[in-house]
Amino acid sequence: MNQRKDTYRAALRREPRTTASRQAKVTRLHTRYVRVTIELDPALQSNLTSWVAPPVSALLQAGTAVLRPLTSWYGSGE
Repeated sequence: MNQRKDTYRAALRREPRTTASRQAKVTRLHTRYVRVTIELDPALQSNLTSWVAPPVSALLQAGTAVLRPLTSWYGSGE
């Protein structure tokens, strides 16, 4: 049991392995009771853009379609 605890503690102290091809952004928070490491994948931005771009584009097109008649109606002076 004691050896298992020591192995676990050694694994916690060990720094994570990083690959040379992908440099992740690493943020660390160390306090007396908590140790948190957050790694962001460099491909996150392109993945996020590919997920968010279509709905945002659709919203912009819908907004344009709704506002176009209103602006032409108010623009005509009626």
